[in-house]
Amino acid sequence: MMLEGKTVLLGISGGIAAYKAAELVRLLVKGGIEVHVVMTANAQRFITPLTLQTLSGNPVGTDLFNLERESRIGHIRLARAPDLVILAPATANLIGKMAAGIADDYLTTILLATTAPVLICPSMNARMYQHPITQRNLQSLRQLDYVILEPEVGDLACGEEGAGRLVSPPVILETAHRLLTLPSLAGRRILVSAGPTWEPFDPVRFISNPSSGKMGYALAAVAHRRAAEVHLVSGPSSLSAPSGIHLAKVRTAQEMHDVIVPLAPQMDAVIMAAAVGDYRPRQPAPQKVKKLKTEEKVALVKNPDILGHLGHCRGASERPVLIGFAAETENLIANAREKLIQKNLDLIVANDLTQTGSGFGWDTNQVKIIDRRGNVTELPSLTKEQVAELLLDRVQALLDRVAR
Repeated sequence: MMLEGKTVLLGISGGIAAYKAAELVRLLVKGGIEVHVVMTANAQRFITPLTLQTLSGNPVGTDLFNLERESRIGHIRLARAPDLVILAPATANLIGKMAAGIADDYLTTILLATTAPVLICPSMNARMYQHPITQRNLQSLRQLDYVILEPEVGDLACGEEGAGRLVSPPVILETAHRLLTLPSLAGRRILVSAGPTWEPFDPVRFISNPSSGKMGYALAAVAHRRAAEVHLVSGPSSLSAPSGIHLAKVRTAQEMHDVIVPLAPQMDAVIMAAAVGDYRPRQPAPQKVKKLKTEEKVALVKNPDILGHLGHCRGASERPVLIGFAAETENLIANAREKLIQKNLDLIVANDLTQTGSGFGWDTNQVKIIDRRGNVTELPSLTKEQVAELLLDRVQALLDRVAR
């Protein structure tokens, strides 16, 4: 759990989107975060404190004049506790009070007393959100270094449509991850490839593999949290990249080659987590191939070796740092070492595809990281985000060494 030991204060104000706070609390707690909830009086009309107390495992703050809590100046203690304050939903009323410095209830009093970073997630009617006073208040808060997570555009509870929907809890969680992570890769440019490639046989069929893109997307997300400028080049995948990442979507190995090769020299590190197809049909059929009574033969040709090209082009240079992946079903270490040497890599991540919970499609991975000296670091079964954290620690160390 990358955020274990962190504390978040979740402030909930009175909007219909308050019901989403339950899911947000669940996700935060699942991530290892200690969550304290404070609610306005109007918020309690939409969701009960008991629900949030049950999910968070902590008492919910509702009353500034609670004798037991305030005998120890509870609002000041609670203001000093969090590593991050999240306001979700943040109504126009709460945003206006914050901008004016008003502290007339438990939540607004804490907001004036805290020194933690504050993430504001607005939610309201579209016209209220677009009103010049609301926009002025948000701009005033931005100038004071509050972080604003812009609302989504869509159908609203009032029956209208426009900007004002509270962003989804997973998006809030990802933003919290970024705000709670040290910006250790600030100023670095990281390129990550992810997913499979589709090599067309005809307009409706293709040659591919079971890659989901989960490992590459995890690497991109973790690098982004560490404040790197991230370029994600993704084959076909159902996954969504975090906001702020430069995303290029491709289908074939040739398309991936054409995007990555010009970008790579501008990068500090390239991590090729994509499962790039080695071969493609020599001549895709222009129309759907009908089922025949006789056997159909397809001539294959080699796809460009993107990682090999990058490794040989950099020659004796140490930039960019190059990381490859080796998915094998036999002779894991020997095959991975050979690939590392042939392609002139700094590290290679070896996957044994015969192991349950490792490789394509799984949320977990059990890998071995091999360096240029032949040293092998064997990791236990971890989530792909945890593997990404450990691998980026290695990348960071390599970049620091090159900088010296």
